[in-house]
Amino acid sequence: MATTGEPAAKVLSEEEQETYRSSVPSVMLKTPFLAGLNLSFDAYEHDDITLRLTFREDLTNDGTVYHGGVVAAVMDTAGAAAAWSNHDFNKGMRASTVSMSVQYVGSCKKSDLVCRARAVKRGKELIFTEITASDAAGNVVAHAVQTYRIV
Repeated sequence: MATTGEPAAKVLSEEEQETYRSSVPSVMLKTPFLAGLNLSFDAYEHDDITLRLTFREDLTNDGTVYHGGVVAAVMDTAGAAAAWSNHDFNKGMRASTVSMSVQYVGSCKKSDLVCRARAVKRGKELIFTEITASDAAGNVVAHAVQTYRIV
């Protein structure tokens, strides 16, 4: 067998995989942009997460309604978290959103924004997620589908 001069990658045990998976929320929320949003996880399970943005007037259009870009950013983050939540880290750790389509159906007025994301299919590299954003009372604000890639 030919070698490339590089050592073989270590295969992670299931226990090591779970350690990596459970560290995702804290690692994600420390990135500069997300740290500035001050997001929090209400739930983090395999393939099913809930992410919360506590109401902030400075992220609204008018002091009342969240800017659509804020809603999309939190939805994108929730989808990414769902993708990582049950990822096989032996497949890689570089990632990005490939595509995301958002349908706005309401507004989030002076309320926390709550995003629930589910990973609905996992391929070799692509993970497909569905995200629903709602206000704290459960009124739907937006739906999204996302394709996320981890290699």
